[in-house]
Amino acid sequence: MVKRKNILDLLELKQTGRKITAVACYDYTTARLVSRAGVDMILVGDSAAEVLLGYESTLPATMDMMVMLTAAVRRAAPEVCLVADMPFLSYHTSLADAVRNAGRFVQEADAQIIKIEVSWPHIDVVKAVSDAGMSVMAHLGIRPQSVTKLGRLRAEGTTAELAYELLELSEKMLEAGASSLLLEGTAREAAAIITQRTPVPVISCGSGPDCDGQILIVPDILGLSSGPLPKFSKRFTDLDRAVEEAVASYAEEVRRGSFPDDSQCYHIKTGELEKLTQKLACRDRNQ
Repeated sequence: MVKRKNILDLLELKQTGRKITAVACYDYTTARLVSRAGVDMILVGDSAAEVLLGYESTLPATMDMMVMLTAAVRRAAPEVCLVADMPFLSYHTSLADAVRNAGRFVQEADAQIIKIEVSWPHIDVVKAVSDAGMSVMAHLGIRPQSVTKLGRLRAEGTTAELAYELLELSEKMLEAGASSLLLEGTAREAAAIITQRTPVPVISCGSGPDCDGQILIVPDILGLSSGPLPKFSKRFTDLDRAVEEAVASYAEEVRRGSFPDDSQCYHIKTGELEKLTQKLACRDRNQ
């Protein structure tokens, strides 16, 4: 039986002071490599709508899409702690819908933690999903699903008042049953205070190095993202150019006729080609 990392393992890492390593990825092939690299946690985020499908925001992500992608990642990475992202409108319509949709990730995709973008109106949502027996990661700070309401996304917790409000919200989420937090685009100092005052694991997405762990999306890590990176991100290699060069080399060999060569072909068994030639010649004579 596969030993999977879970929320208790993440909590132990926090308590021992070892940083939690997390990435966001969305497909079987990438998740297999990420798992072999030894990360602690994979988040299947609704940013898949942007990264995989080319949308301008996360809003077009659907439950069916997210469940399918999460299940694919689980098949590739059976040992990691798997976090599933609740997409837009999957928990906004009713508590019953929130619990039902969160449950789909557990039943159909074998996820261990349910991530929910939260503000003050979502305290009851976190409580309902937690009370239903699921581990909840409350996502605070920048909330991409609110882009149409806010008009644009900007760093959070950058004043004393905003930082204090974010701390209060995080405490309310813990009271509601959240077992971990994700802080996106939050001022470093505010994130550090929240992490110090919070007994559960706190993951930073652009919120500084003082949180219990860090998360980036795999395309940014690999240098596969088009356009400028967010301020908080970093390329650790440049696969963009390597992929382009490899595909260009393939296309050139196809045009030259050098790919495939005979070693990359299947062949009729020895002696069978002569039989085939005779059959064709006999058919041609009888036509």
